[in-house]
Order: sequence, then C-alpha cells, then structure tokens
Amino acid sequence: MTTEIADVLIVGAGPVGLTAAVVLTRLGHEVVIVDSQAEGANTSRAAVVHSRTLELLEPYGVTRPLVDRGLHTPDFTIRDRDQVLIAVPFDGLPTAYPYTLMISQADTEEFILQRLTALGVPVRRPVEVTTVVQDTDLVTATLSGGEQIRARYLIGADGMHSTVREQAGIGFTGGSYAESFSLADVRASGGVPKDEVILYFSPAGLVVVAPLPDDMYRIVATVDEAPHEPDVAFVQRLLDERGPKAQPAVVEEVVWGSRFRVHHRIADRFRDGRILLAGDAAHVHSPAGGQGMNLGIEDAVTAATTLSRVLRGESPQLLDEHAAKRRRNTESVVAIAGRLTSLATLPAAVRPIRNIAMRLAGRTALVRNKLAWRLSGLDRR
Repeated sequence: MTTEIADVLIVGAGPVGLTAAVVLTRLGHEVVIVDSQAEGANTSRAAVVHSRTLELLEPYGVTRPLVDRGLHTPDFTIRDRDQVLIAVPFDGLPTAYPYTLMISQADTEEFILQRLTALGVPVRRPVEVTTVVQDTDLVTATLSGGEQIRARYLIGADGMHSTVREQAGIGFTGGSYAESFSLADVRASGGVPKDEVILYFSPAGLVVVAPLPDDMYRIVATVDEAPHEPDVAFVQRLLDERGPKAQPAVVEEVVWGSRFRVHHRIADRFRDGRILLAGDAAHVHSPAGGQGMNLGIEDAVTAATTLSRVLRGESPQLLDEHAAKRRRNTESVVAIAGRLTSLATLPAAVRPIRNIAMRLAGRTALVRNKLAWRLSGLDRR
C-alpha cells in the first residue's frame, strides 16, 4: 500500500473541484485531485455563468477564455407566452461583466482544466475514493486500489451522491420535485432571441430558452416523465405548448439531450473537521435562475482561499465561519430558485392573478434591480 501526502486532496473534478485546485495551486499549495469518471464522461448541464462567478475566476486566469467563447446576454425575462411579466436587465450592473454568459458546461470545464494543466497539476482518473477517515492532524482517503492519500484537508466536490459527505456522516436534508427535467441543446429558428435568456411560465410547467455559442439554444423544461433522449418532435411540442405564440420557435435539430430529476437538498453542515463540502455535494436545487454551478464555483473559490489562510497558520475557526456563511448563502439561493419554480408551475386558475402581480412588480425599478443583483450573484460580494 502506497501513501501520498498533500496539503489538500480534492475529490471530484467537475468545474467546482477543478476551480478549487486552480486557486489552491496558484496560492502555493500542494494539491491532489481525483475523479471517479473517465475523461469526457461528464454531461453538460449548466450553461450559465453569472457576473460574480466571472469576477471570482478573474485572478486565476480563467475568465478571459470564458468571456471570449461565451455569448453575452444582457437580459433575463420571465414571460407567459408572448407576455413579458418581468424583464431583468444586467447591463446596468456595476461590474466588468454586466451580462449573463451563456456557455456549455463542457467548455467551462475544459477552460478550467487547461488552466490547471498549465499549472502542472494532473487530474487522476478514474480514481474512486472508498473510505475517508480523519484524526487531529490529517485526513486519509483510501482508494479502490488500496492506495491511500493523506492530506491536511479534503474538499468533497464529488456531486449529489457524494462519498465524502456520506463518509463524514453529514446529512443531506430536503426533498425532490415531482417532475423530471428535460434538457436539450438544439438548433432552432423563429421566436428564439440571440440576446436574451427567457423563462416561460406555463400551467404545463416551465421552459427555459437560452442562446448558446455556435448558433445553438439550450432548452430546459419540467415534464411529468422526460424521455431519456428528447427528439425534435418532443422539444417542438414543449415550445408549441409553452413558448412564444406570435412568432413560434421552430426546432430544426437536437444536437444533444438528456433528462434528470431535481432535488432541493442542503447538507446539514458544510464542514466536518478537516473535510469541507462544495458544489452539488453540499447543495442541489431547481435550475430556475441558473444558479447551481455558479454557487458551486463560489464555494470552491471561498473554500480554497480560506483554506490557504489556515494552511499558512491562521485560526481554523475561519473554516467554521466560511462554512456557516456558505450555508446561509445557499439557503437564500435555493429559496429563490424554489420560488421561481413554484411560480412557474402554479395551476391555471391562479395564473391570471400571478401575471398581474408580476407585471406590476416588474414595473418597479427597485424590483428589477434587486432581481438582477441576486441572479448575477453580486449581492454575495
């Protein structure tokens, strides 16, 4: 049995784990990062990078390639068919990135991985962590092959079914949405704007239509039972039932599609001794508002910078403060995503009342600005 020593072991090499590895390496710490999946096995779910995320990644050399690749969309609107309920403008925000950046998660992940590779840190794949134990000085992870990695701290970024969280005995409180979610990247024409992310409300469920690079669109919708691989006819039916009416959207090709169920769960605590949780290992929630990956990358940057201070001799109490603050922020984000999902799927009988209330609220600059700050993440600066 071989044993390796590191400052920090990161379990999970999605955008969250990769970000933590980049930040810690740039700050001068020895990092080992492992992932249970073979290269290229990850699916592309997240497609939104918000302003605050771009700000956080800027010091680490990741933001520029993201900004150059992605689509800059200055507006987010909530609609009921052709009726605008609330328009949320990002172009007036006090940031260098006053827009929602639309980019495939596969691209986001690749740019962060390229930065980590340039820093000389390889991702070890496929490597499965089977047990995690800790003592007063170190945390020890045993791998499926019997090898061990010992580190001063461990970041669990290994997704919703986190082995790290389970091994630490941390509960994952919450529930599941009754509906499943269908996701598709499509080529389309007609009523599909290039400069706007649209959340359509409908009695049949919500549908999000968002532009992507390469003349594609990301479609996300709640359905009772999503097909494993949505085809053109299925996506077209979703948009016909829920999307624009005056100028209907026409789906020409489904480039990629998938389905998933969404839970709303938050880890009971984000720290257990020498173990920190980040990303989906710590929280999962509705995709409404496009917050999931952004919140996870925030977890990664703040966990890594706080760990760096502790590794350099500051009080470990900083980690408790970090964990408590991240959990508070997560509760706030999960609440707004849940409210958007609930509003989107209200019964038809109360839909006119909801629309009137939202249109009235949307006329108020204060409401629009507050939504822009919250969705962009700038309220968590």
